[in-house]
Amino acid sequence: MAGLSLAHPLAFAFGILGNIISFMTYLAPLPTFYRIYKSKSTEGFQSVPYVVALFSAMLWIYYALLKSNEILLITVNTAGCVIETLYIVVYLAYAPKKAKLFTAMILLLLNVGVFGLILLLTMLLSASHSRVVLVGWVCVGFAVSVFVAPLSIISKVVRTRSVEFMPFSLSLSLTVSAVVWFLYGLLIKDKYVALPNVIGFTFGVIQMGLYALYSNATPRLPGKDVEAEEAVDDTFKVPEHVMTIPKLGAPDVEMKTCEVHTVESPPPIEAAAKQEDDEPSSAEELEKAGNKGSNNTEQV
Repeated sequence: MAGLSLAHPLAFAFGILGNIISFMTYLAPLPTFYRIYKSKSTEGFQSVPYVVALFSAMLWIYYALLKSNEILLITVNTAGCVIETLYIVVYLAYAPKKAKLFTAMILLLLNVGVFGLILLLTMLLSASHSRVVLVGWVCVGFAVSVFVAPLSIISKVVRTRSVEFMPFSLSLSLTVSAVVWFLYGLLIKDKYVALPNVIGFTFGVIQMGLYALYSNATPRLPGKDVEAEEAVDDTFKVPEHVMTIPKLGAPDVEMKTCEVHTVESPPPIEAAAKQEDDEPSSAEELEKAGNKGSNNTEQV
């Protein structure tokens, strides 16, 4: 560390600044996990970002240990490992059973399986110098994939015209951190540290530009959500049926009624005629019943 501070005093200053900014970025999800602790529920939060951040910190520690005079990379990523591990422990304590199993599976697959495989292959299949190069490119590839991950958030912001899912403070801190670590890598001539932060800076600037563009815009629903709402509305619509009701002395009037069932009632005129036909027959039946009763009385 003394050699680094004497040979690259400006790089050392940027490294210290990068440690501070990265440490504050690691602490950004602290309010979220405090809320999880208070409510005793993960409230639908996902554990994947914290598992991925832990894996990234482990990779950079391994790379820094293979090189000399990289104490500043070791300190910031060691802090990251501790903080991300605490986040994951809190998540596992309050997550539902299904989320716990998924998180445990991702931890075993990525942080144990993939990291162990990288460690084994680089130790067995490469020499000292080539091992540093190989691990450096692995770190670059993974860092780029982490920086590209916010593309889904950027797409959602453009689609909804809402910056709800992209806090400005987080975008700003990530952008500043990318600038500081790029300058640090540039000054110590470490392309594996500098290259990923070029992409990180680019996406950070894009996020802040979108924030400035849509911060005062009227949010809109995504197309799929609108279609889904229309589909729900259609399920409750009853088909319309047009019927013409004749009326004497007036023109035909068209009325729209909702067709609830397929049973058709007889027209009003036919029903009235049928009722008139039924009345005489009912009278005749009553008269016959009366005559029959009187005959029975006479016989007695």
